[in-house]
Amino acid sequence: MEPFRLHQGKVAPLDRQNVDTDQIIPKQFLKRIERTGYGEFLFFDWRFRNDGTKAPDFVLNDPAYAGATILVADRNFGCGSSREHAAWALTDYGFRVVIAPSFADIFFSNAAKNGLLTIELPQEEVRRLLDSALSLPGYELRVDLENRTVNDTTGWKSSFRIDDFKRKCLMEGADEIALTLEHETSISRFEASSRPF
Repeated sequence: MEPFRLHQGKVAPLDRQNVDTDQIIPKQFLKRIERTGYGEFLFFDWRFRNDGTKAPDFVLNDPAYAGATILVADRNFGCGSSREHAAWALTDYGFRVVIAPSFADIFFSNAAKNGLLTIELPQEEVRRLLDSALSLPGYELRVDLENRTVNDTTGWKSSFRIDDFKRKCLMEGADEIALTLEHETSISRFEASSRPF
């Protein structure tokens, strides 16, 4: 995982509640065994019409939001099935942060394990961010994980809570495998000393 400490990026507003994992990455694209290559299928059923052309009214098809790395959505983001592919698709597309009033628990956990920072803010603050991104061209946010703050250039600033262990893993770019390998010497010593049955 890429370490996350400080990130500034353009905001894409997804003004929808209850965005489920089957919309984030539809089931027909889950046949891959790699963690990469899912970005092109992100929100596929919303981004494309039945004939394969882009849906002009979907936010990610608007050139104003090209290159956005921060997604702001409404409550209960990532509900539905537990597929880890949803986090893979968001990061592969280029998102580093998702901000919402609330997240589904399993998605919330999967996101952190894949280097995607999820930030819960009060509903009224999320509404402000959505409205700003919809009305201000090139609207950006600055996310400081070390200090647990998010701010914009208008003077707005907020703090967010995050579990210390999750924060440490994100800042170090350490997934579960990397955390296990920190104990490689002890594991090897144990393996060498244990007798076969």
